[in-house]
Amino acid sequence: MLLNAKALVVVLLCAIAVFALAKPLFLQFTAPADFARRRNAWFILTIAAFLSPTFWIYVMIALPVMAWAGYRDSNPTSLYLFLYFVIPPVFIPIPTVLINQLFALSNARMMSFVILLPAVWRWLAGLQSGERVRLNGLDYTLLAYGLLQLALFIPYESSTNTLRRGFLFLVDTYLVYFAFSRMIRDRHQLADTMGGLCLAGALFAPMAIFESLRGWLLYTGVSDVFGNANIFAWIFRGGSLRAQASTGHSITLGYFIALAIGFWMYLRETQPSRKANTGYFVLLTLGMFFTYARGPWVMGVLLVAIAVALGSRNAVQMMKIAVVPSMVVLAILVSPFVGSAGAETITQRQALAETSWRLVQQNPWFGNPFVLLQMEDLRTGDQIIDLVNGYAQVALFYGLVGLALFLAVFLGSLHKAYATFRLARNVGDDAMVWLGASLIACLIASLFVMATSGQLYLQWISAALLVAYAGMQVVERPAPETAVVARTGGFRPRRAATP
Repeated sequence: MLLNAKALVVVLLCAIAVFALAKPLFLQFTAPADFARRRNAWFILTIAAFLSPTFWIYVMIALPVMAWAGYRDSNPTSLYLFLYFVIPPVFIPIPTVLINQLFALSNARMMSFVILLPAVWRWLAGLQSGERVRLNGLDYTLLAYGLLQLALFIPYESSTNTLRRGFLFLVDTYLVYFAFSRMIRDRHQLADTMGGLCLAGALFAPMAIFESLRGWLLYTGVSDVFGNANIFAWIFRGGSLRAQASTGHSITLGYFIALAIGFWMYLRETQPSRKANTGYFVLLTLGMFFTYARGPWVMGVLLVAIAVALGSRNAVQMMKIAVVPSMVVLAILVSPFVGSAGAETITQRQALAETSWRLVQQNPWFGNPFVLLQMEDLRTGDQIIDLVNGYAQVALFYGLVGLALFLAVFLGSLHKAYATFRLARNVGDDAMVWLGASLIACLIASLFVMATSGQLYLQWISAALLVAYAGMQVVERPAPETAVVARTGGFRPRRAATP
């Protein structure tokens, strides 16, 4: 507990500085009351997590705080993303009487129950007379993917376990997808939602720098006290500790910060200060660097390059924003300090690819629920079978049918969003162009990371945000005197230069 108290001091000092410096930036698209409430909720939950002697004490504090903040927040999806990693991703079984087990509780599941579910209920109740909520093709595809997962395991498990897994799919996946794809109705809400993740990323960046430079993971004590210790937390590359903050893994933190960089490619247009934008990008870039996660590094370069290529009409600007950072990161990737560290994983990945393809060919359509029993020769020194390819994971367990349904959700959301993006480009709605460019770039880059690092925590949210974007109204190019306001999507424009 003493070590946790010391770590809490560091976390709070980082957070106080970030909240103070970031407030002017985020008030450009977030209501002051929402910003203050989210900040206060984060402080309460963080202090409770570090000082609670058990997970259930934390739960008793967290549930009412989350419910209060979610009820009062004008945009619960932003609150959800902001608090997603307020504690590490621990999963603690709910104590039961008379039955063997119920299900494990986590921070994300608590938010689904007390933030998203009530918000969706209020949203449905507030629909005007005559409005109906219809499921579309992507809804049915995602539900079909969930049903396939249930059906393939029915012969090998009890009916109660099948019901449990079905319930958790609805809570963890479909409810989240539905909330983010339906409740965000305009670009202002979408900007605020993206800002929730960006603010969390800004909090994690200085913590990541501290962790790597001091060799001290700040949040591992919380997992230990809660009874879900992260035994693989201490990972090094080139002799340097890979930072993870509260995300549970350096790759997860790198991916989270990369998403924040991608979202800020649009939100930067709301800022009157170029220096503030530069400072934000530098902070996130440093935080991502100290994760020493090469997949997220490449993701960061990809999403910036794709966003600029889609959103910019200026080739010079593209060179300045995309090519120079690309060269820097690529130089880091091939440097002796980082490029050779972990080189032994190359052989493991090659063996994984060969074995996975052979096993997929044996059960091509619906996979094999017990496929891990045939992969024992791939068990590493850490006694795990590290399926780092997210697509191979799906194909091995659920076959090519499952992989097709899995990919169809992401490709379908990209298709919908790109149609709206092209319309915005044609009519000159620059704000919607940059918004679409940012979101499309983030998902394409995320698909790359899934091929190198496995499935991701926020993958379904990324698809849902594209669907929300696709349903938004595009505005034709305004008159010249209002062009500055249009460029920022109605947000406060940058200050005009004094003649």
